[in-house]
Amino acid sequence: MTAVAEKTAQEPTPQGRRGRWIDHWEPEDPTFWERTGKKIANKNLIFSVYAENLGFSVWVLFSILVTQMGSAGFAFMDGDLAVTNGLILTSVPVLVGSTLRLPYTFAIPKFGGRGFTAFSAAMLLIPCLGLAFAFTQPGTPMWMFMILAGLAGFGGGNFSSSMANISFFFPESKKGAALGINAAGGNIGVAITQLSMPLVISLGLIMTASDAAGYRFALMLACLTWVPFIISASLLAWFRMDSLTSAKPDGVSYKLAMMNKQTWVMSFLYIGTFGSFIGFSFAFPNLLKANFPEMSEVALLAALGNLAFLGALLGSVSRPFGGWVSDKTGGSKVTLMVFVGMAVGVALIMLALELKSFVLYLLSFILLFIFTGIGNGSTYRMIPIIFSASAKKRAAETGQDLAEAAASAKRQAGAAIGVIGAIGAFGGFIVQQALRLSNVHLGTMAPAFWAYAALFLVMAGVTWWFYLRTSFAVQKAPSLAYANV
Repeated sequence: MTAVAEKTAQEPTPQGRRGRWIDHWEPEDPTFWERTGKKIANKNLIFSVYAENLGFSVWVLFSILVTQMGSAGFAFMDGDLAVTNGLILTSVPVLVGSTLRLPYTFAIPKFGGRGFTAFSAAMLLIPCLGLAFAFTQPGTPMWMFMILAGLAGFGGGNFSSSMANISFFFPESKKGAALGINAAGGNIGVAITQLSMPLVISLGLIMTASDAAGYRFALMLACLTWVPFIISASLLAWFRMDSLTSAKPDGVSYKLAMMNKQTWVMSFLYIGTFGSFIGFSFAFPNLLKANFPEMSEVALLAALGNLAFLGALLGSVSRPFGGWVSDKTGGSKVTLMVFVGMAVGVALIMLALELKSFVLYLLSFILLFIFTGIGNGSTYRMIPIIFSASAKKRAAETGQDLAEAAASAKRQAGAAIGVIGAIGAFGGFIVQQALRLSNVHLGTMAPAFWAYAALFLVMAGVTWWFYLRTSFAVQKAPSLAYANV
């Protein structure tokens, strides 16, 4: 074979079906990877991060909007109704987003990474434009905002399709880093929204007046801000990303993962880490305003947003640290300490409310967010190790080929990650609804917070019971760099 012919054989061919479909893709081949695969995979990763980041940004948009809707003249968000209805409006996107995570995982093999990323990004235009119009109408009812909140939830589903798509592009040895970048890039979208939107709202108020009409204009402006970014993300995905014909679903692995009790144990633990992260991220700005209303003055509006965004930002950037320290000390040990730390964080939040100390309240919540981020990294780090340990144990008991068992474990771990991610996100809905129900029926959120603290301690006990007390203990395994995402 000539050098030219050999190079052609190694090149990906973006033909086959309609669109930019690549038929030849062998990332595990070092020659292929270095020559063409790495460049194409990194290009798709960049545009995937951009689109997913916007998905998170729109997903969490209501966390800022609800803090100012009362001032905009919407009666259902005024006075004592603000906290209760605000928690409803911020929990609906979480419910929809977590529900969509499973079907979105299977959309990539069906529609291709390029097409579905472009489509899912473009879908974000619907809630943004819908909200912009709704804010021009002072009589827009609560149920209409609930529908728009549900549409914003599409941004939460984008995480699963993005992660599934990127996983097909990279070799196993580089998959963990790629998925970690993709996940962190998306999570930071929460912080971007909570940092930028109060500033945009402040700008809108400066341009008009600090009355109800001025607030409605400012909120409309906050929603329209995302439109050019969404359009650019959709167009970049359509014209620059690729789809892989080799991206096939593994139904057998999903079935085995669903039947494995470890999937459900880890789902329970991930509700405590990621569910708390996303639930409190949505609720935190509203909780700040409810407990310290002096921070809601127009002059301090930007400061309110900046302070709220700190939790989401530190929770996002601490996630890779959770994976790194798990490699050094063992994911189960880190996860156990995380849950104990989260329980302490909740106790400090209650103390801050008792002392009416805004500084302690803010620092306690930031501590809680940091622990959730570390826990997100450590729990996801545990998943491939748990499945690998289970497979080795079964192989030793049944005489199964060890290499075959390890390959099956890796596929099951990949399938389990999708399930665990979806259930964990649903935990964000539970967090906010517990706060709302406690406030409505008991007149205070304190019982819900104390219930969280107790639950975190239960989760610490579950971690110890399943992964530390026996020989099945999940210890450090630096060689398994599957996914710290």
